[in-house]
Amino acid sequence: MPAPGHYHLGERAVQRRTGMLERADHVGRSIGAVIPPVAARFLAERRTLVLGAADRSGRLWATLLGGPAGFLRAADERTLAVAARPGPGDPLAEALERPAEVGTIALDPAGRRRMRVNGRAAPDGRGGLLVAAEQVYANCPKHIHRRSPLDAPAPTAAGAVTAGTALTLPQQLAAATADTFFIATADPAGTVDASHRGGPPGFLSVLGPDRLSWPEYPGNTMFMTLGNLELNPAAGLLLPDWEGGGALLLTGTARVDWSDPAAPLVDYRVLGTVQLPHATALTWIETAEH
Repeated sequence: MPAPGHYHLGERAVQRRTGMLERADHVGRSIGAVIPPVAARFLAERRTLVLGAADRSGRLWATLLGGPAGFLRAADERTLAVAARPGPGDPLAEALERPAEVGTIALDPAGRRRMRVNGRAAPDGRGGLLVAAEQVYANCPKHIHRRSPLDAPAPTAAGAVTAGTALTLPQQLAAATADTFFIATADPAGTVDASHRGGPPGFLSVLGPDRLSWPEYPGNTMFMTLGNLELNPAAGLLLPDWEGGGALLLTGTARVDWSDPAAPLVDYRVLGTVQLPHATALTWIETAEH
């Protein structure tokens, strides 16, 4: 039987396994296909956007775009204008030179808010993107660490983008001490979603240079990430360097251990890495929780 409402069969399977079908139906009513005024104002204030998509080879990645306040703009109620594109060396730079399915999430760490806009992106002819919105919804503040942005000094050198097939020792250390990462997943039809994961430093376990693991904490009960992984194991991770403005991008596959349906554990196999030394012109400082 087809999945009701906004959900596909993978999401419904996970909602059923966790006993959250009724709750997911209730929360799913918040998913729309238009950008309401409150969301438009939120997006216009943001200076970064996480974007997930598949590269030309079909591998999923999540990358980080940035700009001054206003670089994100609701051109109309169904279109998000992004005045930025991935730069040289970014694994999604070539893929976004033409129309592509994307999942995006705009995060406000200072106010502990987030907004997701998923849809189809196309170049705008001016070095940016236009995203035709298909799913628009806000998430709760769970697991967001409070941080405030600072303008970073201009780098004295461009810095080299580096790529590999496994995590280096410094990258393993960065992953092992991370309190935040982002994940891009997709259903078998190629519809992409980008989501946020947060926890205490060390919640992302490094099991080797090509293997990571993390627990899935209770969230919004829609299970869009785990629902995609139910049908398609491909996943891209983004680990921001809050202090330096860089980002570590990973592509690989994820398998979910459902031994305890109340506490699923994700095992991630790294297949590719890209280190962006200057992903945005921002750095972030931790601020006290209220």
